[in-house]
Amino acid sequence: MSLKRNILASYASQIYVTLIGIVILPLYLKYMGAEAYGLVGFFTMLQAWFNLLDLGLTPTVARETARFRGGATDALSYRSLLRALQLIFFAVALLGGGAMFVFSESIATGWLKVQTLPLAQVQLALQLMAIGVALRWMSGLYRGCISGSEELAWLGGFNAFVATLRFVGVLPVLIWVGHSPTVFFTYQLLVAVMELVGLAAKSYGLFPAVPQGQLLGWSPASLFAPIKPVLKFSLTIAFTSSVWVMVTQTDKLVLSKLLPLADYGYFTLAVLAASGVMMISGPISMPLLPRMARLQAEGNEVSLIGLYRNATQMVAVIAIPACLVLAFFAEQVLWAWTGDIHAAAQAAPVLRLYALGNGFLALTAFPYYLQFAKGDLRLHMIGSALFLILLIPSLVWATVQYGVIGAGYAWLASNVLYFFIWIPKVHGRFVKGLHTQWLLWDVGAIVFFALTATVLAHSLLKWPQERVIVIMKLLLLGLILVAMSAMGSSWVRQTVSSKWRARFAA
Repeated sequence: MSLKRNILASYASQIYVTLIGIVILPLYLKYMGAEAYGLVGFFTMLQAWFNLLDLGLTPTVARETARFRGGATDALSYRSLLRALQLIFFAVALLGGGAMFVFSESIATGWLKVQTLPLAQVQLALQLMAIGVALRWMSGLYRGCISGSEELAWLGGFNAFVATLRFVGVLPVLIWVGHSPTVFFTYQLLVAVMELVGLAAKSYGLFPAVPQGQLLGWSPASLFAPIKPVLKFSLTIAFTSSVWVMVTQTDKLVLSKLLPLADYGYFTLAVLAASGVMMISGPISMPLLPRMARLQAEGNEVSLIGLYRNATQMVAVIAIPACLVLAFFAEQVLWAWTGDIHAAAQAAPVLRLYALGNGFLALTAFPYYLQFAKGDLRLHMIGSALFLILLIPSLVWATVQYGVIGAGYAWLASNVLYFFIWIPKVHGRFVKGLHTQWLLWDVGAIVFFALTATVLAHSLLKWPQERVIVIMKLLLLGLILVAMSAMGSSWVRQTVSSKWRARFAA
């Protein structure tokens, strides 16, 4: 399967699912009312917390699938591992979903602050949520198999189809069947069943057959022995996932306690806008990780490093212009998005700092991809722990001393230090001599072209009062900066040059 096609499919699916969620969610509020809409938010939060039970199993499935395809393991071992993971996923889903189902009455009466909805209806909605969340969690196993098989075009299309059913398909149900929480969550449960069945059917079609004359076996030793070799890697992934949640959410938790609510609202607005940098860089990980793991399993070090460097440039060409537009034109971006000039003025200083911090964060993801492919995440664990030790105290101190601006500086400084101190150590551990080339030619050249154009634009551009024109100017500026960034990328130059020669040589 073409890596280019997988990357495009991953980006297209991610963009579609994100946009459709942003556009449709306000309609839930309109048809269901504020209190029932609160249950939708509770449902979303439950899914996020349920993912903590994953224990790194989903990425492990993807990696082991890629390793099998790369010839690092045989069909019997791979099928034995899948069966063991299926049992674990089912057991965790049963325990987690079952616990929530059993305690639904306590949650409805003791945790949620329900004012107008009938408690019996809320309890039934919670029970439907419990089953739905458990089913969606089990889908993660089959997503790992499919992404590890690099069937990302199919997976992206299926995700878009399910998102359409989940977000858009429920609207006629709310309008013509009923708008109570039980109707909404019954529909969501049916979509979750269909999603699980579709993913499982696709995965079983990709599973290799058990070799003739060999059996999987049902003794306790044969059931769970395949887990042992991947347990350390899986738990390492689980640790890093937990660290990621703490890295990205601790500031919001701390500031929700320290800041007045209005200031917290502006802070949230700025952080949400700055997260656009991560949305641009994030989708590449899905097609990149299994391909790099496969190249590592094949022992193809040259192609692995080549892919690593090209992917870095690909993300830098897009993410760095986005980061610079948000940092240098923060107030214009916020005004164009919200139409609220006061909110734009309040949130812009924080957006500048968080956008720059996220720019560094987007690039620090790449050494993690390399460590993931190598199957050695020890340095990532140590680095993440050190990052947390640095970030949390500095964040609390800076926020107490300087408010949201202090939080922004703490976020930016922590990411800058991690980028310039820890990444050289990771590169030096796995590939001697890689870091200087990566920093100067895969990142530095792109930053130079993009930053030069941004500073020039910042000094020359005049901003009109008409919001539509501001939006158009920002879009045009973004395109120009992407073009300038592409000039600094050797991968883009070589790709364009080879296509040019092929076209005119024909």
